Amino acid sequence: MHTVAVFVGSLRKESFNRKLALALAELGKDKLHFTIVPLDDVPMYNQDLEGDLPEPVARIKKAVAEADGMLLVTPEYNRSIPPVLKNALDWCSRPMGKSVLSGKPVAIAGTSPGMVGTAVAQSHLRSVLTMLAMVVMGQPEVYIVWNPGYFDAENRVADEKNRAFLTLFLDKFNAWIGMHGSKAS
Repeated sequence: MHTVAVFVGSLRKESFNRKLALALAELGKDKLHFTIVPLDDVPMYNQDLEGDLPEPVARIKKAVAEADGMLLVTPEYNRSIPPVLKNALDWCSRPMGKSVLSGKPVAIAGTSPGMVGTAVAQSHLRSVLTMLAMVVMGQPEVYIVWNPGYFDAENRVADEKNRAFLTLFLDKFNAWIGMHGSKAS
């Protein structure tokens, strides 16, 4: 079973994207082991701290290094990615030459109440991930337009059609990790 480190790009307690991450973890639990990595205590990137990493930074880097792949679940903020997600990626890519991201298989999903879901944010994120030498899964793309009935009270996908699509996404992601090796970094 492949292990997956999950970064959620929203810190809000009732985050739609956290609900999506939990729903994906539930849907994929028979084939993937998901660990949602907390980002709320990670300080802003500062090169001066690279010599003696703050504990939250060491924790996220360890989680990524030990994972077979990564899942990034992101909202869209002002047509781009949220700072908390970019900050975590910046820390994981440093110091120069010691990135835990290089060669790591990664998939992206996201939800937003906007009519394009998180398409623009994911486009920006793909550019960042390519620069970080991650192996980005291209299809299927998961841009969910949020609606209050998408999940039930237990954060499970309420609709069978949506559940089938997200199951397909997870099957493809599992295969993607298998094709691109585990613990590639």
